[in-house]
Amino acid sequence: MSHSFQELVQLAYQGLCAAGVKHDAAADTALFLALAEVDGLASHGLARVAQYSGHAKHQRINTQAVIKTHPYKSAAALVDGQDGLAFPALKYATDLSVHLAHQHGVGLVAIKNTHHFGVAGHYTEAAARAGYISILLGNTPAAMPMAGGSKAVFGTNPLAAAFPVQGKDPLVIDMSLSAVARGKLLVASKKGESIPLGWALTADGQPTTNPNEGLKGLMVPLGGDKGSLLALIIELLAVGLSGSQYSYEADSFFSMKGNKPRLGQLIITIDPGLPGKGIYRNRILDLINTFASDAGVRLPGQRRFTVRQKAMKLGVVVNEAVLQEIQNGIQSGWNN
Repeated sequence: MSHSFQELVQLAYQGLCAAGVKHDAAADTALFLALAEVDGLASHGLARVAQYSGHAKHQRINTQAVIKTHPYKSAAALVDGQDGLAFPALKYATDLSVHLAHQHGVGLVAIKNTHHFGVAGHYTEAAARAGYISILLGNTPAAMPMAGGSKAVFGTNPLAAAFPVQGKDPLVIDMSLSAVARGKLLVASKKGESIPLGWALTADGQPTTNPNEGLKGLMVPLGGDKGSLLALIIELLAVGLSGSQYSYEADSFFSMKGNKPRLGQLIITIDPGLPGKGIYRNRILDLINTFASDAGVRLPGQRRFTVRQKAMKLGVVVNEAVLQEIQNGIQSGWNN
């Protein structure tokens, strides 16, 4: 059975409110989770409602968090998510970075004390649709080893960048630094499915097709040692500039009990009109025209937008186990 975008927003909102999350934070979070579903990214969609609700029950998030801002210099600021759900803090920080870029040409905003922040590309896409280049990176609970190591030190540490294109959808590059996003293991676990070899390792470093063993173990870095070193760069920027916790200091998102993760992100927003009118606009169109001459090229982000457009019209099918889990949580108040 297909569900509309608004139906998914409402269900996620009700589920989060039932867990005690304050209404504005639940509304922001529900919108991003529903957007992930219509984009075909179920690993960051409604499957996360039960996870966040479990974290609320066990005080891993502050359900009544009020975002605080600390200006640093004219074009830079620090946003404190106050241990709440990450979506309100990231939405606010994105808007702030655009405001700073509008004023100064560049806006840099570090974010601290947050939680799982969903699809990184959603924030950069929003800035790009407003006409700005946007880069976002952040750390997540440890799931990958350092190059040469066997212990989880880094998270899958997502990275996204978006570039506005006049009269067209922006180019959106969005990736985690593991071979696949860790949320795909969560989806496979809920469906009772196995995962392909090469996605994850068990806690003792053995290849596995069991998503539950993979969630307890290690994710395989994208590109081997190079993926680990990219994760290190993100770790140093996201934590070093925000004062957040390193990935190895944050307990897994996939455990209901644990500490407040207090993770960090960094947003860099650039006004592409600053160097000279039309330079950026013309140069990116030249590149896109070059891509167009090669029939096999797929522009980054375009598949996501195509899936979104279709889902907004026809609705989207969500895993019934996920929907039932949320409905049960609403009825029971997630067992208080």
